[in-house]
Amino acid sequence: MSAIPYSNALIIGAGFGISAALTRHLRSAGLPVAIASRRPDRLAPLVTETGAIALPVDASDSSQIERLFVEVEARIGAPEIVIYNASSMVRGPIADVDPMQVERAIAVTALGAFHAVQHAAKRMLPFGKGAILMTGATAGIKGFPRSAAFAMGKFALRGLAQSASRELTPQGIHVAHIVVDGTVGTNGKSDPSDRTLSPDALAQCYMDLLRQHRSTWSWEIEVRPWLENF
Repeated sequence: MSAIPYSNALIIGAGFGISAALTRHLRSAGLPVAIASRRPDRLAPLVTETGAIALPVDASDSSQIERLFVEVEARIGAPEIVIYNASSMVRGPIADVDPMQVERAIAVTALGAFHAVQHAAKRMLPFGKGAILMTGATAGIKGFPRSAAFAMGKFALRGLAQSASRELTPQGIHVAHIVVDGTVGTNGKSDPSDRTLSPDALAQCYMDLLRQHRSTWSWEIEVRPWLENF
């Protein structure tokens, strides 16, 4: 297995599923990792286990994302890998759902991603090197009833990834969108039904993207559980 050609990583929207598994994989590869969350105190066990640095951020607030990049740069250097995992879901009938909650959900899922990509690109472009990965969902491919806000955010995220990839790839920055088409299982627990995605196996997909040779960079991959009703 080839080495990851990047020196450090920032994960925005860190939690206990995909992000935790990614943190373990990246730290095992020897990379310093900063993990950002609205409640970084919840990440204390992961910090103790991996030695990652937990930092606060509200992804809906552009000024907080800016401060996060400045803090990460001071702690571990300008991030060469940026993974955007933050999202927000609001469920309810279109006629009844709270518009303010919809605005916030889109701010977290899509606008926050834009600000993160912008700050990442500013730091990566002078060196012609970097990787920006964005976690998508089934909702970014097809909208479901009572889930308009999530679909709007994830569709926008996919558009951002596609546009950023076409702009930044020729400049040495690998941008990829991961469509997570299914429910993510629990770390450390097997699923005998094979109907959920293993966080560890999913994280390995991200790691494989990071190891791709630039002649075969993928801008999007789609992952789903082994047994699924299509």
